[in-house]
Amino acid sequence: MDSKKGIIFTGALVGIIAVLLVKLGNPKNMGFCIACFIRDISGGLGFHRAAVVQYLRPEVMGLVLGSFAVASLKKEFNVKGGSSPFIRFTLGVTVMIGALMFLGCPLRMVLRLAGGDLNAIVGIAGFTFGIILGIASLNKGFSLKRNYKLPKSEGYIFPVMNIFLVVLLILAPSFIFFSEKGPGSMHAPALIALACGLIVGILSQRTRLCMVGGIRDLILFKDTYLISGFIAILVFTLIGNLSLGYFNMGFEAQPVAHSDGLWNFLGMVLCGWSSVLLGGCPMRQLILSGEGNTDSVITVIGMFVGAAICHNFALAASPKGPSPNGKIAVIACLLVVGLISYLNSDMANLKSKGKGVA
Repeated sequence: MDSKKGIIFTGALVGIIAVLLVKLGNPKNMGFCIACFIRDISGGLGFHRAAVVQYLRPEVMGLVLGSFAVASLKKEFNVKGGSSPFIRFTLGVTVMIGALMFLGCPLRMVLRLAGGDLNAIVGIAGFTFGIILGIASLNKGFSLKRNYKLPKSEGYIFPVMNIFLVVLLILAPSFIFFSEKGPGSMHAPALIALACGLIVGILSQRTRLCMVGGIRDLILFKDTYLISGFIAILVFTLIGNLSLGYFNMGFEAQPVAHSDGLWNFLGMVLCGWSSVLLGGCPMRQLILSGEGNTDSVITVIGMFVGAAICHNFALAASPKGPSPNGKIAVIACLLVVGLISYLNSDMANLKSKGKGVA
């Protein structure tokens, strides 16, 4: 699966599955969206009380468990962590704040474009600019330092938690929240969605599918391996949307989207920049979590908390547009990410050493 054909096949299948999940009940242009689905799970567990976005999305659990299963089978389950955990948690929060300003993760950005949502072009421009900022940070020596080998038991905890979430979804106890209207109430049958997540998790683990990595590698090395997977997602989702009559080109009246170009752009700048510093997009973080990378687990937990913050403090955008609180939060987070970039760069380290010598 390391060949170009392998990642194109993966992208094609992800695109087909995304359209299938919409056909079976997921919101339009949201066959898969890591940010939106984590937000829904956060609400389902009661971390926020936005009644229209509460549901334990089994696609997320499937991604983690699919990655865990194939990594274990291929002897690639490698438990490690301890690389700047609180910074990773913070960047997980900023990724989510940026994504929920745009109303979608990098994967949904591509799915939105394939559905005719031209706001996604603005999002892609912002995302690419954010990645360029991240590359500039890397070129200045940005690093979150090394990680360390950990006991295997440490790596099993997150997959077990995801199994527990599946059980909660099936049993539906009274303390779990389920939306009765809005995007959270729209979902494919649970077992089918779980199976789709497992398939995508397995294929993504084998191919290292990552939107951030795709654009980063294209800019830095002219390497088209990773980006070809997302081009395949775009093409096959577009074909599926055209076939089923879901394609609707324009900026206005797009499903679960707004048309404020400036804040779509800035939201994805924040998401892209934060993701480069983390070493991968939100979906890639879930896949790495299944492989035993506890640094990625910390990042995913940061995204869960970020989703709760967005809805508890009115930071998330809505189809009506961005909120005043959300605008302030995105600007503040861009400053925070800039500060993190600087303080973890060679320049800051050299100044610190110089002061120590003096």
